[in-house]
Amino acid sequence: MKINGNEIRPGNVIEHNGGLWVAVKTNAVKPGKGGAYNQVELKNLIDGTKLNERFRAAETVEKVRLEQKDFSYLYEQGEALVFMDTETYEQLELQKDFVGDRAAFLQDGMTVTVELYQEKPIGISLPDQVTLQVVEADPVVKGQTAASSYKPAVMENGIRVMVPPFVTSGEKIVVDTNDITYIRRAD
Repeated sequence: MKINGNEIRPGNVIEHNGGLWVAVKTNAVKPGKGGAYNQVELKNLIDGTKLNERFRAAETVEKVRLEQKDFSYLYEQGEALVFMDTETYEQLELQKDFVGDRAAFLQDGMTVTVELYQEKPIGISLPDQVTLQVVEADPVVKGQTAASSYKPAVMENGIRVMVPPFVTSGEKIVVDTNDITYIRRAD
């Protein structure tokens, strides 16, 4: 589907210079002299390189439609993570570095959304929040309650999260998987 250069929005995936790019930031610029343009920061979906590009309103770009499929996380096998298509039950192996640091949040049976382009996986999104058990939390130091003090805690998956002083070892808490922060105690 063709769109004009001034219609590119953050999150759009476009085909540009023979590659697949996602728009990270866009800024509509109207200079005093010359025509208006859209300043777009692009990130390559395959190798992660970044590019700043100007698109005039008259230019057209190919907007790519990505297929989004739900997969269920099964297990880890060496450097690969194995997922299963929830509709066809076909298995898909993704490298750990493709998933990135957030691979630590994967739990058995967790549903993730994989973005596919021509049957090739190019992106993965985990649930925004997961419930984890605190395995290690520092004791509260008396007299530190004047300022809002957070203390480090280690989760069952080995990730460190800053938690409020009242959270103790053995409790379950809800953690944001995007910026790895404490949200609330689990019910």
